[in-house]
Amino acid sequence: MYTIVYGTRTAVVSRAPLLLIAGFLAGAVNAVAGGGSLISFPALLAAGYAAVPANVTNTVAIWPGYVGSAVGYRSDLGGQRSRIVALAVTSVVGAVGGAVALLTTPASLFRVLVPWLLLLAAALVAVQRRVAARVQRLPGGAGEHRSVLLHASTFGGAAYGAYFGAGVGVVMLGILGLFLPDHLNRLNALRSVLVLVVNSVALAVFSLFGPVAWGAVAVMCPASLAGGWLGASVARRLDPAVLRWAVVTVASSVAAVLLFRG
Repeated sequence: MYTIVYGTRTAVVSRAPLLLIAGFLAGAVNAVAGGGSLISFPALLAAGYAAVPANVTNTVAIWPGYVGSAVGYRSDLGGQRSRIVALAVTSVVGAVGGAVALLTTPASLFRVLVPWLLLLAAALVAVQRRVAARVQRLPGGAGEHRSVLLHASTFGGAAYGAYFGAGVGVVMLGILGLFLPDHLNRLNALRSVLVLVVNSVALAVFSLFGPVAWGAVAVMCPASLAGGWLGASVARRLDPAVLRWAVVTVASSVAAVLLFRG
């Protein structure tokens, strides 16, 4: 059983600038390119939090950013109600499984997996443009949201998102692009809602049972909300390539440090 981590007031204040910037950037990057947790999670590690508390705190802290992103994409959600309902149910089930797995498996296992999960997420962010290009080339179709393979993939993506979270937006966009031929902006809007669902489930579980550092959450939450709203509002005009490669560099560097240190 985990204990709730609050942190000392002095420690939180000293880390506040780092966490504030990381929260804002995570919200913005999640809205524009996906992979924002690859900024906020390493920032929490750098601030001195252990791997599992950092992951749990990160999930809670950047939740407002997903809200801001979903709101920012609301104009692209028109006509997608059936998709949202069907895939949200699958996402809830997958997220519950991932969150429970994180809290019931040994922390030592998560520490071993973290560098590899970071590298996996970094790789997914790196190929995002190729995935997006493939999405745009897919032929038209209808009714794909009933596909068993789509729901199985969404379940896996949601479980991954609740267990670790970093890169889950890229994972979901790739899954949606393979099964739902549509304009990229509409798929990105659907992705933002599903990731919000996954993060909401994980937030509920972790808030009740996880080692959340609430002082860090208080700093990062408003910054994440502002970043998510701003990121969504400029997503159609901003080339995310620079942000994408910055995220890849940060994630790969942190993974390398953790691998060599461990």
